[in-house]
Amino acid sequence: MRKLFSAVHQLPIKWKLTIWSSLLLFLLFAAYNAVQYTFIEKWMIQQEKIGTRQNMNEILNYFLENEFSFKESDMPYIRGFLEKVNHQNQSIRVLDDKGRPIVVVSNRVPNEWIDGDPLSAPEKTGGLYFKDRLLIMRSPLTIFEFNGTVEIVKNNEDFVQLINAFSRVMLVCGFGAIIISGVGGRLLARQLLKPLQSMADAIRKIKQKGLHERVLVNNNHDEISTLMKMFNEMMDQVERSFQQQRQFVEDASHELRTPIAIIEGHLSLLQRWGKKDPAILEESLDISIQELARLKGLVQELLALTRAEEQTTGEGVRKAKPDQVVLHVMKHIAAVYPSFQLETELVPLTGTMIEISEGHLEQIMLIVLDNAMKYSMENKRIRIKGSVLDRHASIEITDSGIGIPETDLPYVMDRFYRVDKARSREQGGNGLGLSIAKRLVERYNGAISIRSKENEGTTVTVSFPVLPP
Repeated sequence: MRKLFSAVHQLPIKWKLTIWSSLLLFLLFAAYNAVQYTFIEKWMIQQEKIGTRQNMNEILNYFLENEFSFKESDMPYIRGFLEKVNHQNQSIRVLDDKGRPIVVVSNRVPNEWIDGDPLSAPEKTGGLYFKDRLLIMRSPLTIFEFNGTVEIVKNNEDFVQLINAFSRVMLVCGFGAIIISGVGGRLLARQLLKPLQSMADAIRKIKQKGLHERVLVNNNHDEISTLMKMFNEMMDQVERSFQQQRQFVEDASHELRTPIAIIEGHLSLLQRWGKKDPAILEESLDISIQELARLKGLVQELLALTRAEEQTTGEGVRKAKPDQVVLHVMKHIAAVYPSFQLETELVPLTGTMIEISEGHLEQIMLIVLDNAMKYSMENKRIRIKGSVLDRHASIEITDSGIGIPETDLPYVMDRFYRVDKARSREQGGNGLGLSIAKRLVERYNGAISIRSKENEGTTVTVSFPVLPP
């Protein structure tokens, strides 16, 4: 048995479903037939017993009402009545006190069947019992000086044949149920596994043709349909991730290639003839140092972005007070950009705590404020507003700069993305700041959003869940 279960366990899932569903259908059918067979058999036997008892009561009442003495003159009346009340496949006998038959009326019950059952056992002097194909009921009869027994013998051969035929029909139906259960189980397994097979085909196509292949989702609104939708959503995310990764590699290669090419060009120039010219030497060294600094900054930003994309927050995360962190950042910003007018409204954040390290919150604020100041142009006014709504603390940084075109808003937080590449390169940066800020905010279950109108200004909103007091 253990080897059988082990063999079934190693079968493909479609055969497992076929076998187990077929077995379940067969067991249900067999249990139903067994209950039906038992009920019908007992009901038919009970009906036979009830009919025999009623017949016996009718006979005894007739004898007692007429007070027969069972003499020769009474026999025609007695025989006529017994023939009238006797049923098909039944025999009625009146026996004396020694068990000898006085009156016998029989309908398709051979006498040798009855004579082989003498009245010797005490239990056979009264009551009802079965013997082979016979249902026998005996009841004592006492009228004046006559002591005898009334016996009814019912031939149940037809009943036995009916039960045997019924059992044969059920056996044939059982074998038919096995075949039907197998076919039904196979169809059921095929229908259940059809969506999974579709998913397997889609995965095979994805492997052969690329990530753009998807599973055709049905509208059954069941668990498998939900699984197929989740699979397509997952593939959408994987495809986007691959596209972003490819774009990141291309952008990073482009950003790294430019300073490396500049440094390589100047070093080649110095190696050929520029090292003997002090002016060219000084200029090449200055340009190379600038490009190395830019290259170093790019590498540091890439490392910061990689760390920000880690899923775990790490150990030692402290609770930060956002109002105090913003004020601390503003002191540094005011020292670096003294020409800017900074307006704050942080009273709603007083006493509020959020779960983020102060260093990361400072980094997020520095990135957003640095962008606001780079693109403010002539209007050097920046407003910082704090609020608490629905257990979330929000910080809004609003500038009055050049703004962002509506077509560029969905992409400004992508890696290396610049709205105006020529102008952005003049103002510095590598297009990684907002990507780093976004990863850091999401790392602490926060959210960052941008609203902007071209030539009117930009508002960046950063929000985090508020910790309970």
